[in-house]
Amino acid sequence: MPAFDLARAAARARTGLVAAAVIAMALLGAGSARAADPITIGFGMALTGNIAANGRAALIAMKLWEEDINAEGGLLGRPVKLVYYDDQSTPSNVPGLYTKLLDVDKVDLVISGYGTNVTVPAMPVVMAHDRLFMTLFALGVNADFKYQRFFGMLPAGPSAEAKQAFSKGFFDIATSMKPPVKRVAIVGADAESSRNSVEGALANIKKTRLEIVYNKSYPPTTADYSPIVRAIQAANPDVVYIASYPADSVGMVNALHEVGMKARLVGGNMVGLQTTSIKTQLGPKLNGLVVYNFWVPTPQTLNPEISAFLARYQAQAAKEGVDLLGYYLPPFAYAEMQVLAEAVKGAGTLNDDKLTAYLHSHSFHTILGDISFGADGDWKEARIVFEQFHNVQGNDVDQFRGGKSETILEPASMRSGTLIEPYSDIAH
Repeated sequence: MPAFDLARAAARARTGLVAAAVIAMALLGAGSARAADPITIGFGMALTGNIAANGRAALIAMKLWEEDINAEGGLLGRPVKLVYYDDQSTPSNVPGLYTKLLDVDKVDLVISGYGTNVTVPAMPVVMAHDRLFMTLFALGVNADFKYQRFFGMLPAGPSAEAKQAFSKGFFDIATSMKPPVKRVAIVGADAESSRNSVEGALANIKKTRLEIVYNKSYPPTTADYSPIVRAIQAANPDVVYIASYPADSVGMVNALHEVGMKARLVGGNMVGLQTTSIKTQLGPKLNGLVVYNFWVPTPQTLNPEISAFLARYQAQAAKEGVDLLGYYLPPFAYAEMQVLAEAVKGAGTLNDDKLTAYLHSHSFHTILGDISFGADGDWKEARIVFEQFHNVQGNDVDQFRGGKSETILEPASMRSGTLIEPYSDIAH
């Protein structure tokens, strides 16, 4: 071959090699870019509206987890990114938000916002997309939907028993009182969460000799609760069980004091009275009330992991003006993300079927201790406590630090004191 042709062939070969190298590098770069794309976790959260105090506290906990998991290298070799929208504490906003998360944002994993009322409207959207759904404080939701890919971060036990679990301890206290109580009043908001609580309360009352002398609901938009409390007072109950959400819990407590409620035991499933900002708002008006809680700092419940989390949470909450102590929702929001991360790591995938199988078949270590899920996706064991407020003076936050103004009455294994009654004498 002439020298000229040899040179031309060599040039062509070099050009081909360069082109191949460029293409290889481009493909490698694209692969690396894909590998570095974040794993997205989508949800709505109450950042404004009547349950925003809890929603904003939950978001702080989730962001702390996001910071921690990315410091550890992320999941499956990829960073993690939270994608969230404000549901404004309004259930009707939820379907649109979850449709956007799944169809437009195309998030890799989807979880619920805070609470039953905003979880229920998300369920049909998530189910239509056949996606795994981790939920946060949603009571009795899967008892109706029976969705195989549902998992609930709520210490109420199996879904068949969850509604009753929210009042069992309360009525255990009531039926142990001496002399025996006889008459009970039931009142709750006409909303999903409260209806579920009332349903459970009625089931528990059937197991007792208590006579129901009042059983009514009120609209969630109620502004004046005094007429409701006066009607309850007219029924002359010994026990008053209230199923309320944060705004109406505050309204109901104020009305109890305005009317001068006379009863021996008052409280129940009053959501919001576990939140620091509401505790400090109501102050001494809390005295005597017996309400549920999920986690109270005691020698039995504290461990180095949750203590370290609370120190970080409280520092951030002080900056944002959110729940300053964070005993109620934040540990569960952080633990929910720990469970999700452990499932992804253990299953080695984001595949919904494989994650579902892994969540059903494993126990998960969290800052709250070990958690495992039953066939219905709820916790295998209930861990609800009932406590009574006492010696609350003024509105400072420090009196609530470490559970100093709260006595655990149920379960017996965690009891830290005895019931003080009647409510009428303590509250007024």
